[in-house]
Amino acid sequence: MSFVTRLQWFFKLRWMHYALAIGLMTTVSLLQTVPPKMIGNTIDRIREHTLTASQLSGTVLLLVGLALLLYVLVYIWITTLFGNSVLIEKLLRGRFLAHLTRMTPSFFHRNNTGQLMALATNDILAIGQTAGYGVMTLVNTLVGASVVIVMMISLIDYKLMLAALIPLPLLAVVINKLGQRVRIRFMAAQDAFGKMNNHALESISGIRVIRSYVQENADLNAFDRVTTEVMDRNREVSVLNALFQPLISLIVGISYSIGIGYGSYLVFHEEITLGQLISFNIYLGMLIWPMISFGEFINVLQRGSASADRLDQAFKQEPDLKDAASPADVAVPTVIEMKGLTFTYPAATQPSLQQVSFTLERGQTLGIVGRTGSGKSTLLKQLLRQYPLEQEQLIISGVPVEQIALDRIKRWIAYVPQEHLLLSKSIRDNIALGKPEASVEEIAKAVEMASFASDIAAMPEGLGTIVGENGVMLSGGQKQRLAIARALLIDSEILLLDDALSAVDARTESRILHNIRQERAGKTTFIATHRLSAVSHADWILVLDEGRVTEEGTHEQLMHFGGWYRQQWDRQQMEASLEE
Repeated sequence: MSFVTRLQWFFKLRWMHYALAIGLMTTVSLLQTVPPKMIGNTIDRIREHTLTASQLSGTVLLLVGLALLLYVLVYIWITTLFGNSVLIEKLLRGRFLAHLTRMTPSFFHRNNTGQLMALATNDILAIGQTAGYGVMTLVNTLVGASVVIVMMISLIDYKLMLAALIPLPLLAVVINKLGQRVRIRFMAAQDAFGKMNNHALESISGIRVIRSYVQENADLNAFDRVTTEVMDRNREVSVLNALFQPLISLIVGISYSIGIGYGSYLVFHEEITLGQLISFNIYLGMLIWPMISFGEFINVLQRGSASADRLDQAFKQEPDLKDAASPADVAVPTVIEMKGLTFTYPAATQPSLQQVSFTLERGQTLGIVGRTGSGKSTLLKQLLRQYPLEQEQLIISGVPVEQIALDRIKRWIAYVPQEHLLLSKSIRDNIALGKPEASVEEIAKAVEMASFASDIAAMPEGLGTIVGENGVMLSGGQKQRLAIARALLIDSEILLLDDALSAVDARTESRILHNIRQERAGKTTFIATHRLSAVSHADWILVLDEGRVTEEGTHEQLMHFGGWYRQQWDRQQMEASLEE
């Protein structure tokens, strides 16, 4: 029942289709009881020497017509029922992906990619099978068995029927026990499948690193252990599944033995006719599929229920951030303020940012510098609203950020992270990701601003060049400039550059920054970098160390202080002169 409860929204949506399929299946079950009775009557007429040619012809024609009618009805209910199965898979995958897009980073810390892929593939497939094949087996069990048993009682002999069905209660008990064990083992198999997915994803995405360290054999051995675990878990499920069919065959064999033995006794004592005995055994044979259906139903239901539990656990996880009940109406971010912001990652014990404060007006540029791990990227992520903050530590246009709609904040910001996500599409498609309707002129302008035009011109297919999996066909500097062009195309109010110029040379960096200053006049820019020349023009610069602001000011003020910034600037300038 838990499976039906979780998917009641779908059954309500498609109840007419299910009603049609179940109605047709019931009709088919009723019509299938006619041939055995006709065969039994024909045999009795043959035995009594009363069968005529016209009666035989009529019986044969009726059986052929009935077979054709059954063919049409079965075709309709199969396409209707299994159409629901395919539809629920489509809807669940859409809902699951939509759910993932709403989740914050902490969700993906708790759930690795492999497990999420397993949910989107195997688990949703198992749910679809239960909504289609499972419903079919349930109806066949209930309707098919009921119709056949009624025909046995009304047309043959109730004593023979009761005797032949004595083994069935044992079948129900054993299948129920097996079904519970199948559920447990199937969940373990799905967990193992998720781990295998995760390992395969990491191996494929990191294949160049694995090769560079000559770890191919080690990775293959590790993957072999993971796949062996998957095989063992699925084998355990298969062992239990394999017990269903022999058990059903054994019960059916016992029922046949009772039916033939006791039925012959009744024929001998003339309580039933030979034709009735033959009809009874045909009806008994018709009970085989409902029995098999019962076993299949328990098996499929346990799999589907286990998968529904796993998927429901993912759906129950809520994002850490939610919109306020009545979001404030803020048109543009005129002033951005941090007031003593302190932040600790969910799984960390030490804060990554401590008492960070600044004020930045619209049109200004903030530079963020510091050693590796000092908290530069973490500071930018607070503007992206990826993690919850304490009240009134981040204020935009005089309004605490928690009172501003998340979608509004996202529309304000263009973000260029350190690790660039590139799709396996053309350069044009990657640049236009945030603005698919962009014109050729707009894309060309963004490419020029990112100093990427000459690189594209040198490529055989220009903007139509396919970049490959995560930009494998591009160099590090080309990936960065493509990501910058993507961000510049949408012309956002706030631009976040997270060490986005580390892979380009000093001259290219200078051109890009000049273009950004010129084209984004009046709009706010944040630049986190290791290369101090990238922020020397900034209106204000923060120097971070272990999450704290140790120095701040303009470039000239920081040079005058003679602290870490001055020392790092002198070192980088000396390195640049030596390279020249």
